[in-house]
Amino acid sequence: MSRMIKKPVTIHDKVEVKKTDNTVVVKGPKGELKHEFGDYANIEIKDKEIWVYPNFDKAQRNSDRRRIAMHAGTYWAHLRNMVDGVSEGYEKRLKIVGVGYRAQLQGKKLVLNLGYAHPIEIEPPKGITFEVPAVTSVIVRGIDKYLVGQVAANIKRWRIPNDYSGKGIRYEGEYIRTKVGKKV
Repeated sequence: MSRMIKKPVTIHDKVEVKKTDNTVVVKGPKGELKHEFGDYANIEIKDKEIWVYPNFDKAQRNSDRRRIAMHAGTYWAHLRNMVDGVSEGYEKRLKIVGVGYRAQLQGKKLVLNLGYAHPIEIEPPKGITFEVPAVTSVIVRGIDKYLVGQVAANIKRWRIPNDYSGKGIRYEGEYIRTKVGKKV
């Protein structure tokens, strides 16, 4: 069984959690998140804590117990991410490396010049905001951890760092191992 579900998810101040059937709604100062969970775990809200218990009644055979416990641990992590997201939010920082590569904001859209014949315009999905503190850095912010990470990965995919020169888009603090070029 997951060791994390032995501890409760603590609910921060100014955060409300409501559960109806298998749907959990978390409201906080930064917004509202809604997630529908399966019936592999029982979710209980007591005081300022959320407890997740594996629902072993769904096990048809003994080998199903491990899978059900894994689902319960995943549900616990989703709930913790939802509570943290609506109270603090998440961000991913991207760094652009390369001569002539730059980013800028046009309204809410992110416009990237990455050496292609045309600029790349990225419209932010609902709940995501872009910030460009410098022409070579981009910050993706939002309350949904999964969505913030997916949008940052989609931006990074436009110019994956080169193995030889290191040019491209990378996460801030990410180390790129470069190969030695051709020797003459």
